[in-house]
Amino acid sequence: MKNRYVKTGIESVDDRRKFLKLAGYGTLGLFTGSYLPLFRPSAYGLTQEASLNTAETSFTPDLDLTLVQQPDEVAILPGNPTRVWRYRATVNQGDSNRVIEIPESYLGPIIKVHQGENIRIRFKNDIPEKSIIHWHGLHLPAVMDGHPRYAVSQGQSFLYEFKVVNRAGTYWYHPHPHGRTGPQVYGGLAGLFFVSDQEELAAGLPKNQYDIPLVIQDRTFDVNNQLVYISRNRMARMTGFLGDRILVNGKPDFLLPVSATAYRLRLLNGSNSRIYKLAWQDGRPLSIIATDGGLLEKPVQRRYVFLAPGERIELWADFSDSPLGYETGLISLPFDGSVNGRGRMVGPGGGLPPGDGFSVFKVKVSGKVNQRIILPQKLSEITPLHRLNTIGLGDPREFYLTMGHMQWSINGRRFQMEDVAEDEIVQLGSKEIWEFSNTGGGMMRMMNMPHPIHLHGKQFRVVGRSGVRHDGYVDEGWKDTVLLMPGERVRILTDFSDYPGLFLYHCHNLEHEDMGMMRNYFVREA
Repeated sequence: MKNRYVKTGIESVDDRRKFLKLAGYGTLGLFTGSYLPLFRPSAYGLTQEASLNTAETSFTPDLDLTLVQQPDEVAILPGNPTRVWRYRATVNQGDSNRVIEIPESYLGPIIKVHQGENIRIRFKNDIPEKSIIHWHGLHLPAVMDGHPRYAVSQGQSFLYEFKVVNRAGTYWYHPHPHGRTGPQVYGGLAGLFFVSDQEELAAGLPKNQYDIPLVIQDRTFDVNNQLVYISRNRMARMTGFLGDRILVNGKPDFLLPVSATAYRLRLLNGSNSRIYKLAWQDGRPLSIIATDGGLLEKPVQRRYVFLAPGERIELWADFSDSPLGYETGLISLPFDGSVNGRGRMVGPGGGLPPGDGFSVFKVKVSGKVNQRIILPQKLSEITPLHRLNTIGLGDPREFYLTMGHMQWSINGRRFQMEDVAEDEIVQLGSKEIWEFSNTGGGMMRMMNMPHPIHLHGKQFRVVGRSGVRHDGYVDEGWKDTVLLMPGERVRILTDFSDYPGLFLYHCHNLEHEDMGMMRNYFVREA
């Protein structure tokens, strides 16, 4: 692969309309030379510090809210409260029932929207370091996606205005400053973002109290109930954070009381680096109805499912035939493949090693209801991405996930804020196949590790896997994060429609990301 770099030169903005016109929707030309400026912000008076505080007068929001991230204290374990960072929301315009707090949780509120709506979010940063919000899985203009170039300092704000174009599904939001994403998410900054559409409403899925969000995270606490992170432990950072307590919706030893009926369980792996191999404790199969990008065409069943950081699945869980008092639970089964197929590298503070088995949460049937919901055999229509006129059918772009000099990288390159290689530039409106290869780790293959790869601003289809074979993947439907175990290659197909500009792709092991296992890709207009 060629290794010549292109410098975008796009800096943070204090004039959103000018930026959207010039860098988001306007034509960006390439020039000759080793470093090729695509855009010169100084010519338009654009500055490094961004504070997008001015609402667009022509933008009429269906939901307008203020989202503040701030320090707080919450009761997680018995005894002293735990210091966290969290999101707080205030609805300025629209239905207040569209913003739902998870009771007794440090997690951010669930934001509920409908496809086609205009959303305005006034983000304010009140923590003592720079931050920005990434809307994980949403298809957005580049300036709205949460690139770290737009990170704002304490006391500053950033205005998001976008139209919801995604299919119905379970998405989420979290901070994305370079080098500090891991500790900020670990400190509590994460929330769910639900999109609905007419197709989902017509499917007749469980709703209201039978539609349950479940955010799975691992954490470590000291004797005073304060969160313990990996700090400067470089080996632990190379592995990724591994805690010794499993929290669900911010609570330890989570018990889900259910009635004898069907439920829609929305699962997010909100952990920094831990991979879960999920299965029902009583041996029943998992019925999966949705993944990252929304409903599948039809339900699929698995004995177990791997769920990597950033991934989501939705389960159909039917307890109609279970007697009162029946107990089961979701567990994470033991598995190999964490480090070269053999490893048991321990996280800080004696955390649960990767690949260990443990309970995730318990379920207890505690009530009866007079309803019987049948699992639909047809859930949605998924428009295929036809391979006609697709770039890379026989020779896809290749991305190698490797380690060198104790640093994770992609194609031997680490993240730089405005750098794009020639082979990271794509054409607006094109369809491409990309291949990610996890076939070499570094340190004489002692650091072969799984890598969940996430593309910003896009949903994609998984069109092939090769190498070491693992069961437990749900590659059907639309995805924005895909797991590669050591020895695997994965091919994805996506189209680069609608939005030009600078986007990210990276490993969603947040410690790997913070160490530089992240790159820009640039969608260029003709």
